Parts: sequence; C-alpha cells; structure tokens
Amino acid sequence: MRVSQFFISTLKEAPAEAELISHKLMLRAGLIKRLGSGLYTWMPLGLRVLRKVEKIVREEMDKSGAIELLMPAIHPAELWQETGRWDVFGPQMLKIKDRHDHDFCFGPTHEEIITDIARREISSYRQLPLNFYQIQTKFRDEIRPRFGVMRAREFLMKDAYSFHTNIDSLEETYQLMYQTYSRIFTRLGLNFRAVTADTGAIGGSGSHEFHVLAESGEDIIVFCPDSDYAANIELATSNLLSLPPEALTDKIQKVHTPDQKTCADVAKFLKIPIQKTVKTLAITANNTLYLLLLRGDHQLNELKVKKIPFLADFEMASEEIILKETGSVPGYIGPVGLTTEIIADPAVINMQNFVCGANEEGFHFKDVNFGHDLKKPDHVFDIRNVLAGELSPDGNGILEICRGIEVGHIFKLHTKYSEIMKANYLNELGQTQNFEMGCYGIGISRIVAAAIEQNNDEQGIVFPAGMAPFQLAIIPIGMHKSEQVKFEAEKLYNCFADADIEVLLDDRNERPGVMFADTELIGIPHRIVIGERGLKQSCVEYKGRTDQNAQTIALDEIYTFIMAKLCTN
Repeated sequence: MRVSQFFISTLKEAPAEAELISHKLMLRAGLIKRLGSGLYTWMPLGLRVLRKVEKIVREEMDKSGAIELLMPAIHPAELWQETGRWDVFGPQMLKIKDRHDHDFCFGPTHEEIITDIARREISSYRQLPLNFYQIQTKFRDEIRPRFGVMRAREFLMKDAYSFHTNIDSLEETYQLMYQTYSRIFTRLGLNFRAVTADTGAIGGSGSHEFHVLAESGEDIIVFCPDSDYAANIELATSNLLSLPPEALTDKIQKVHTPDQKTCADVAKFLKIPIQKTVKTLAITANNTLYLLLLRGDHQLNELKVKKIPFLADFEMASEEIILKETGSVPGYIGPVGLTTEIIADPAVINMQNFVCGANEEGFHFKDVNFGHDLKKPDHVFDIRNVLAGELSPDGNGILEICRGIEVGHIFKLHTKYSEIMKANYLNELGQTQNFEMGCYGIGISRIVAAAIEQNNDEQGIVFPAGMAPFQLAIIPIGMHKSEQVKFEAEKLYNCFADADIEVLLDDRNERPGVMFADTELIGIPHRIVIGERGLKQSCVEYKGRTDQNAQTIALDEIYTFIMAKLCTN
C-alpha cells in the first residue's frame, strides 16, 4: 500500500478528553475518530488492525469446530420478556419502537436469540453437540462511556453459544473454548491470564475471564506465580496462617479514642498493629440489621456478601438506622453488647484481645474476646478481599495481585435459558430434555485498546506482529528528488508486495522526521530507510520498532533479511 493511495490522519497531540494511553494513541494514530459519546468510527488504519484480530479469532473458532452464523442486532422485546431480562437488564439496554409501536432493543448480548434458534431448529440428540458463533456489533448504553473503545457503547464482539445433551459434553466444549481462547490471545501476542470469575448478568454457573495484564486495567487479578491458581479479586480466596495463641486478658477495657474513626487511626492512636483491630460494618437486608466483622486491615468484598443467600440484596445501613439500632454513629460501632445478628469473616474468628468500637462516640473497647466479652458470631463467611503475600488456596505459593483488562469471558449457562424458554430436544429414549448450554465471548474492539495499553512507548504504539496494520514500512529519503532512491524503493516495494507482505511505502513528499514519527506512532514492526547516502555504499538502513539503534544492511541482502525477520515473528 502506498501512503499516497491510502488515508493516514495522525495528530501531534491527543484531544483533551482522552484519558488512557490507548485512547490517546488510537486518536493520535488516526485509528479511530469520535462521533459521539461512546461512539467511534474505525478509520482505515484502525480497521486493518480490527480485521487482523477478527481474522485470528475466526480462524481459531473455526479450528475448534464452532460454526459461524450472524444474528440480528435488533431484537424483538418478546424474547427478552420471555426470560424476564427485559426489565432486569437495566438502563444499559437501549429500547426502541418501530413504526407500529412494537418494542425492540439493540442487542447487548444474544442468549435469547440463539436459544430461540435452537428450540426451532434442533430437535434430536443426534444433532448435538453444536457450537454457534458470530462476530457482531453490540450496543450497551453505558452510564459513563470512557477510555475510547475500551468502554464504548457500541463495540464489536465475538459471541458463541454451545448446546449439549449433558454436563459432561458441556464441560468438554468449555475446556475446548478455554484452550481456544488461550491460543487466540497467544497468537495476538498478548500477555494475558485466565482467572475464575463471577457470571454476572449473563447467569449460569462456572466461568473464567481472560485478562490482558496492564496497570490501567479496571479489574484486579489475584494469582499465584508458582501454580495455576488465578481469580478475579471478587472471587479470590487465600489460606490465612493461624495466629499464635495469646493469654486472654481478664477484663475488657473501654478507652477514649477522640476523633479516631478508622481502624488505621485507632491502631496508630493506641500504638498497636492494625491487625489487632476489628472493623464493624452495619448493613440491612430484608428489613433486618446485620453486623459484618472484618479484620482492620481487610476490605469488604460486596460480591461475596451478595452470594450469602439471605444477604443477596443487602445495602449499607444509613446513619439514622445505625444510631437507632446501636446508639452510636459510624466509626464507633462494635458487636459488644448488641443482639444484632453477626456475620464474621474467618480471619476474625481466631482473633484474641482485639479492639473494636464501643457503640459510643469517641470510645473503643480493647482486649475483647469471643465467648468471653461477646457472643460468638452467628455466621462465618468469607467476605473480604485477599491481600498480596497471603498463601494461595492451593497451598503452592504466595499470592500476587495485578491489574487486568477483561477481553474474554466464558460461562457454563447450563439450563438457565433453555428451561425458561422451553428449548428442548428428544433424547435417546424419546423423552423431552432441556439443552445444557455454554456461552463464550471475546471483545474484539476492546482487544485493540488492551494491546496498546500493554504495548507502547514514548514514540507511540508497539503493536504485536499479529496485530500491526502493516508488517513493514519503506521510507525513501528524497524520493521526489532522486531517481535512484525512487527506483530502489519501488523495486523493493514491489518485491515485498509480490510476496504478500503487508508493506507500506511512504511516498509522500515529507521531511524524514515526519515519516519516521508516523511509522513509529502507528506501530509498524519493521522499517527500511532508503537514501542516496546509503545507496552509494549499496546499503539501506533497517530498524525494528523496539530496536534502540538502526543497522546497515546490504541492498542485495535486505529482502532475505526482512523475510527471515518476518518468519521469526
């Protein structure tokens, strides 16, 4: 491709609204242009990258035996009402009406649509298992679209849905998709990790998220570098070491702690480790007040609390309710002397001689012990976020914590949709049976942004070879003044093009610095510079995108040199 026949629109500075490095670089490199809030046009250069990702995803999905189809982006309300998600999905669903006043939505996901297809088209166990996938535009009306295509309202996604006769068959496909996703992200050149995760609004049981590791990631990932254990912070667990036993104090003490409302402040004031304090949080659920107990240095994990059956719809208690039920204000509440039902984290159970709120503003209790100064907790549940340095739950190492960008998610839906939509088939005995289902998604447009978050430098984007818009750039210096430079540049360009190498010839009448800057900004992995000075020595200059210095290569060897470089990528 010649630059004069293509369209490149780079910027020296990113627009002010761009926050993440990927958003800034995608706008500066001209990969995308903003149309409206959370809406972006993929420009020719960006579209080439997007199609590269799409191609690898499609190749690996086809290799796995999945079958491609394409479902409508606009869905009739009836299917969503059938599953109850028309009202439950929330304001993320963009609802519209046609000229006949019928309700539709712009599909945020396609579980209902594919299940409807299955119940119409699959009638016998002999047709199963089947795995259908599509690459389709989705729309979710994000309350705060931001970070460019990382959290856009309209995005490109690969979603697949599998149908099975039994759980064993579902598990087999689930593992196949796990392996397929791992191959996809490996081929894309991404540093990623698969973690156990919550199923969220999709539902079902059992899921894994695939995260590209990046400091800008919104998700927190817990993993053990010495084993396969990895989980989203929302689901991560650990093995806490038992605390050494202490001699129990004879008497609880009430101490004055003026203006000390947090565990960190109280610990500093009393000159004790924060691990000796207990944090008491008041919540309400089903019109009942509950107290949650955490060790002072631990943070509440709300998702874990919501998974406790009787606390599924819990809310943090208001100051009015706390004052009415405990006689105190937040910052000084504690479990001593209250009849309120107590849920304690396992880390709290074995604590001895600890400090907690005294249910009186400005005061705390110290030397508190379960079974002596207060009742033992009514329930014990894991309700906290794990910390780096704790023992992995598999016992094979120490946990580390990093940030990641979710680019893929696989679920075991089981019969969540097939049962409610009466999607069934006849089994070997001629009996009606609901499909076991799986769901497998990849954010194709998000992958581009995630890759840039992980691969960039001061000059711009450093695309992995499998995603770069072009593999090679040829920059002729003074092409419009030197017939020799023009001849050799054109000759090399044609040689690489004939070999099906994606080569970009910068035939603009621009200063070398401008051409170099654009090549580096858009992330082309390999660059050849041809100039009169080098040609006098029958040489050209080569520089890889991440190389510190350029190197001189003989003109008659550059083709073989580049082909060898491309073969190793």
